[in-house]
Amino acid sequence: MDKEEYARKKPFAGPAKPSMLRRRVGHDYQSRRVYLITMTIEGRRPLLGRLAGDADAPAGSASEPRVEPSELGLRVQEEWFAVSAYHPEVSVIAFQLMPDHLHGILFVQAEMAQHLGMIIKGFKASTNKHYRRLVLHQPSSPSGRTGKRDRSLDDREHGLLWAQGYNDHILEGYGELERWKAYLHDNPRRLAVRRAHPDFFCVRFGITIGGQSFAAIGNRFLLSHPQKLQVQCSRSLTDEQRAQAVESFLAKARKGSILVSPAISKGEQEVMRAALDARLPLIFLTPWGFNTFSRPGHQYYEACAEGRFLILAPWEHQNRRIPLTRPMCLALNGMARDICGGEASGTATASQ
Repeated sequence: MDKEEYARKKPFAGPAKPSMLRRRVGHDYQSRRVYLITMTIEGRRPLLGRLAGDADAPAGSASEPRVEPSELGLRVQEEWFAVSAYHPEVSVIAFQLMPDHLHGILFVQAEMAQHLGMIIKGFKASTNKHYRRLVLHQPSSPSGRTGKRDRSLDDREHGLLWAQGYNDHILEGYGELERWKAYLHDNPRRLAVRRAHPDFFCVRFGITIGGQSFAAIGNRFLLSHPQKLQVQCSRSLTDEQRAQAVESFLAKARKGSILVSPAISKGEQEVMRAALDARLPLIFLTPWGFNTFSRPGHQYYEACAEGRFLILAPWEHQNRRIPLTRPMCLALNGMARDICGGEASGTATASQ
C-alpha cells in the first residue's frame, strides 16, 4: 500500500491497533532490499523441534543450546532454502528454526514481479502440505501430491500450520545485517535462558508507581530495594565530566545503590552501560511499550537471567518507534525520580 492509498483509507480504518504484522506504508516490497522475516506456528505449538543443550554452556561447545528439528521442522527448513530455486532473484542469507516459530533473512537482489508477501504465501502453502501429511496424517495421492483434503481431519482449534501474517524488518543501517545474524544464531540460547529463569522474562502489566502504570520485564523485586539512585546527566557535560560521572555513579552502585534511569543523554547512557558491564543492578525506563511476547534486547539477557536488571515501560506498545520529544524525556526523568522516592539524588551537571 502506497502512502496516498494509505491516507485515503485511514479515516475509515478505525483506531490503530498495535500489531507486529503490519507492512510498512509506502514500501513496495518488490525492490532490491534485505528483509528479516519472522513467522509463528498457529497457537504457538512446538511442532518444529525441541530445545536441547545447557543455557550456561559456552558458545561452540557440545552442550551449547540448539534446536533439534522434528521431521516437520526439517521439511520447513528445506522449503525455506528452496525459495531461491523458485525465485532466483531472492537469496537466502540466514535461517533459524525454533520450536514454535522461525526467523529468516532474505535478500531480494533484483526487482521482483510480485510482492514479497506472495513468496511467503507460497512458502506457507508448501509447508502446509508437509503439516497435513506429518501432523494431520492426511494421505497423499500416488503421484506424491496431497490429494483432495478431508476437512474432517483438520485441527479445528488451530487451523493450518502458520498463524496469519508475518513480521518483517527492512535492513536500514550499516552493521545491522551482522546484528541480525547474531540475533538469529543466539535465539536458542536466549530461549534456554528464559526457560531457566521464566519469571524474569515474563512481561508483567499494571505495576503502579507514583500514580503511573508500567509494564515490566526483569526482576521486579529491585523496586523494593531501599537504596535507589536516579542517574541524570546534563547534555552539556564534557568528555572528562562524563567520565567522572560514570566513576561517581558506579562507586555508589558498588556500595549498594540501584541505578535508575531512562538513559537519554550521552552521559546517562555511558553510566548505565558501564554499570551493566560491571554486573551491577539497574532499573531502566524505556519509552517503547511491551506486548505479551516482548523480550529484553539480547544485550540484557544475561543481566535479566541473573536478576540484576528490570525494564519498565510506562506507555503502550506501538507498531513503530517514534522520536523522543522533550515532554517525553521530562516525563521519563520524572518517573525515575518517583521510583527513587521523589528526589533527584543523582544528578551530574556541567557546573560540577
